[in-house]
Amino acid sequence: MTSETPEEQVDHLEAVVDALDRTAHDEIRELVAELHPADIADLVEALPPEQRFKVWSKVAPENMGEILLEVSDGVRADLISKLDSPQLVTAVRGLDTDDIADLLPELPDEVTAEIMFVMDRASREQLHTVLSYPEDTAGGLMNVDTITVRENLPLAAIIRYLRRRGELPEYTNRLFVIDHDGRLTGSLLLSDLLINEDTRRVGEIMERETFSFDAMATNADVASAFEKYDLITAPVLDEEKRLLGRITVDDVVDVIRDEADHSVMARAGLSEEEDIFAPVAQSTRGRAVWLGVNLITAFIASWAIGQFQETIGQLVALAVLMPIVASMGGNAGTQTLTIVIRGLAMGTITSSNARRVLRKELLVGGLNGLIWAAVVALVATLWFHDYHLGLIIAVAMIINLVFSALSGVLLPFVFRRFGIDPALAGGVALTTVTDVVGFVAFLGLAAIFLV
Repeated sequence: MTSETPEEQVDHLEAVVDALDRTAHDEIRELVAELHPADIADLVEALPPEQRFKVWSKVAPENMGEILLEVSDGVRADLISKLDSPQLVTAVRGLDTDDIADLLPELPDEVTAEIMFVMDRASREQLHTVLSYPEDTAGGLMNVDTITVRENLPLAAIIRYLRRRGELPEYTNRLFVIDHDGRLTGSLLLSDLLINEDTRRVGEIMERETFSFDAMATNADVASAFEKYDLITAPVLDEEKRLLGRITVDDVVDVIRDEADHSVMARAGLSEEEDIFAPVAQSTRGRAVWLGVNLITAFIASWAIGQFQETIGQLVALAVLMPIVASMGGNAGTQTLTIVIRGLAMGTITSSNARRVLRKELLVGGLNGLIWAAVVALVATLWFHDYHLGLIIAVAMIINLVFSALSGVLLPFVFRRFGIDPALAGGVALTTVTDVVGFVAFLGLAAIFLV
């Protein structure tokens, strides 16, 4: 089974829709059976509810759990509602412990109890370990299916054990070395295990320094470390440095994807987990709040303009030119805001270097202000044959670009201080600042020197 290209996904979707229109149930089942669970998840998300559930009913039960993990929260809730308790237990029980932990909060209580009942004692204890940590931490992300060894073991004994085991956990590139108290002392790469004489012992060839995560480390920190150090798997430790489990690269890819989706959707005040075919009333409620916030900021900008009605009435050219000042400030501020939000997320911008970032962005804003102020001053002078107007808009442009740089750096820090996501609120706040400053600077200067 190979991954699908976007073109192949479109072809599959059209084939499924055509089969649905013809009520060709066997053909739908065959089309779905050809797909990877992740591709089936994309397929059901792309279908409206009435068609989605017809396809969902044709999915093999052993694939349903993997699909539930891949779809958005809104779609997942709908799919779960179409399964009875035995079907849900069948779908979920075969998943890895960390995946079961992700789904349990969304399952009915009776299904959760049944899943716990059919699990063996060791699996239940592992599940309780994962559930004891918040979902957005290393402990909530980890998989407890790990292979551990001791320093004094000969390599031959480990090879025999692995052969008897028969199957390694996915993405196993190293074994973790622990002491008698379960504390991590290092790791043994599988490549080192294979190329060394089997009479040697683990302690002779193991890596003493192994990158590990505290169980309460955030998902963002985990994703950053995996990206920075090119990790495939890494151990998770408790406060006593005892090994709890491991994080694998496939889970980190999901975290990175979720963060990217959140970054894109948050700018519009939307949730990355929203079902595109959610009921109209539900979508309306979710978006109305954000539109209301935008309306308030628009009234603030309009109020600023309203303070200069007489000025605008006496010089119509101001009404023509003032959007330029606000637009340039907004674009420049967005550039700075994006850089700072990304830097905060990546850990490259902190309180220790914030002053240098601010100073640099103010210089960039000022220099760009001078460059484009000269351009717009020349255009305004030639357009309206008034060099005074050109000078006024040039000064206003410089003021607004400097303020946009200042706001682009400071706003993310202010929002983080109050526990607000900068990606969600930064754009609206920045637009308000640049609109108000731009209008007040341009119209205020015009009122003083031109009218």
